Amino acid sequence: HWLTSAGERAAGRPSQKGEMARSGRPLRKVLCDVLEFPVYLARERQAQYAVRYLSSCGILMNRTPALKTQRHCLIQQRSFFNLAGPLINKKKEYSERRVMGFSMLEMYNVVSGVADYKHFVPWCKKSDVISKRSGYAKAQLEIGFPPIVERYTSVVTLVRPHLVKASCTDGRLFNHLETNWRFSPGVPGYPRTCTVDFSISFEFRSLLHSQLATVFFDEVVKQMVAAFERRAKKMYGPETNIPRELMLHEVHHT
Repeated sequence: HWLTSAGERAAGRPSQKGEMARSGRPLRKVLCDVLEFPVYLARERQAQYAVRYLSSCGILMNRTPALKTQRHCLIQQRSFFNLAGPLINKKKEYSERRVMGFSMLEMYNVVSGVADYKHFVPWCKKSDVISKRSGYAKAQLEIGFPPIVERYTSVVTLVRPHLVKASCTDGRLFNHLETNWRFSPGVPGYPRTCTVDFSISFEFRSLLHSQLATVFFDEVVKQMVAAFERRAKKMYGPETNIPRELMLHEVHHT
């Protein structure tokens, strides 16, 4: 650099230093500006990105109705359980009558085998017989269907091969739960047939559980007779073929 400046002075041309001195900008000031330019550029970019980020966040915050969404979810929960709706009767009843291609004794044996309920009855998680004598049995049952699980003791009355009656004695979920199975002769001329009358009545302790039953528990009782029929097929083989015009299937529920 100094050689170049000396050459320029020898050739009679003013040096850059001289020009900078005449323009009023010292060489040290120019060098400082050059060295600080990358820092200045970085600061400008950072400020630009910060403004963009803040503006984007502002737009997102303005477009996100956080409180409205939370209030909307609360309204949905109330409408699902219908807590603000009118009070309904907590007692429910369901009955079904069917002609089946199994004998009275075969269906009686299936229904009276309470210890096996956990293997085929819908949503039955536990079925243990704790005592049994002629015409009487006591069992501990557990049924579970989201979000309800009920454990209770069932007292079973047995009249072979005509009747199986079960009553809940200590349930925390039910005020009343009773099931009845009655077996009578089936289609004349078809000895291995019977008429099955199944009925269940129950009443929940709370209004909330009663409304949940409309969604869940009704599905349990509607599948009950079909589950016992499948169990009979597994135990005794194919059912007797009954002409369609002689078939009977009635359902009543309140």
